[in-house]
Amino acid sequence: MRTRTHLPLLAAAALAAAGTLTAPTAASAQPAACTGYVGLTFDDGPGSGTTALLNSLTQNGLRATMFNQGQYAAANPSLVRAQVNARMWVANHSYTHPHLTQQSQATVDSEISRTQQAIANAGGGTPKLFRPPYGETNATVKAVAARYGLTEIIWNVDSQDWNNASTDAIVAAAGRLTNGQVILMHDWPANTRAAIPRIAQTLAAKGLCSGMISPTTGRAVAPG
Repeated sequence: MRTRTHLPLLAAAALAAAGTLTAPTAASAQPAACTGYVGLTFDDGPGSGTTALLNSLTQNGLRATMFNQGQYAAANPSLVRAQVNARMWVANHSYTHPHLTQQSQATVDSEISRTQQAIANAGGGTPKLFRPPYGETNATVKAVAARYGLTEIIWNVDSQDWNNASTDAIVAAAGRLTNGQVILMHDWPANTRAAIPRIAQTLAAKGLCSGMISPTTGRAVAPG
């Protein structure tokens, strides 16, 4: 989902260059034993908020899947590398975030293929997961994604952070997650970054750990 306008790409790149990631601290929020795994996902990056988001995730012992837009991966390759260095998983969220179900097959192919290439060129590897913008999909979108070896991932819980949800509401949404489920969040809202420590505590209280999303099942599983 996306309702805001990104900072100009050059400004975002400058902000990224100025930011530095801090080293992970002890994952005190993680439960002693994981009774289940959930998929934390962040759409629309990388951008000016990525460094702070990665810092918060690592400081709280969390890993996440970053559904990047190709245009921002191409403009901010250092941030893609930072996502990888922070042990996040990098995934495809189209190149320019259009309504893909309204596009031709050729346009869908371009949106997906250019993002695969931009992420790979930035050092993010070859994505295995794809989230269509706005969660909108159809047979054409699914077929093109499959052609590039991508598994389509929507979500089980919508944090509504794209809709100006409060930090409390975002934390409450994460609290509804159960084993294997995936939550939609975004790279850019300040309220989402503020929610991260409490999300870690909420999940730990339920015995849940942040996991990877399986390309086979589309469900969150133990990191492999």
